[in-house]
Amino acid sequence: MKVYYPGREWPEEYKRVLEKMKEIIDPVTGDNILDSGVVAGLEVKDRTLKVWLRFESQAEYNILGGAAMAYSKIVGDIMEKFALVMFDNVYVYDLRNNIVGVFEKKK
Repeated sequence: MKVYYPGREWPEEYKRVLEKMKEIIDPVTGDNILDSGVVAGLEVKDRTLKVWLRFESQAEYNILGGAAMAYSKIVGDIMEKFALVMFDNVYVYDLRNNIVGVFEKKK
């Protein structure tokens, strides 16, 4: 995993992903998920994308209310933008490395 922070020099395959991520809006802040600080890290390898989001899915404050809906929407938007469009496999994790979203292309 490469930790995300603005201004980092990224390989070309990561730049394509980051440009698409700018289109995904965080419903809580109204900014894109990069500027709002939701993306903690990512990994681009062959036809697989892995994204780590800056939240803990098992924490009580994230299970309840608006935050849970916001994270669910973000995970869904990531799948919509990347699964089968750019990558065969897409995995979304929380900060504890729990999988919160999975798409695997059937062979």
